[in-house]
Amino acid sequence: QVQVVESGGGLVQPGGSLKLSCVVSGSTFTTYVTNWYRQAPGKERELVAAITKSGGTTDYADSVKGRFAISRDNAKNTVYLQMNSLKPEDTAVYYCNAWRLVSGNLRDYWGQGTQVTVSS
Repeated sequence: QVQVVESGGGLVQPGGSLKLSCVVSGSTFTTYVTNWYRQAPGKERELVAAITKSGGTTDYADSVKGRFAISRDNAKNTVYLQMNSLKPEDTAVYYCNAWRLVSGNLRDYWGQGTQVTVSS
């Protein structure tokens, strides 16, 4: 049974920083591509950042480029999202996602989400 558990959310002032963590357990972590998504009230869920299985390649939404950094520690089965220069529009529930293809079929797992609120 694959479990995805996020942590690290909270309340931060504009311009501040937070680091989210996500532990993926119950399967071989290095076989999964991992992503961070977010969903603000009244908006659709959007992809924020993605990182390949080896950690060698990353990609970001235009709205967070230069401010957020995704990384992973395969020895700890953990993916991180370092968020700097936070803005009120970054307020959302942040979700960790891990996926892989098994015999051509998508195996897709999500965490419960962690709230990030940017406000003075």
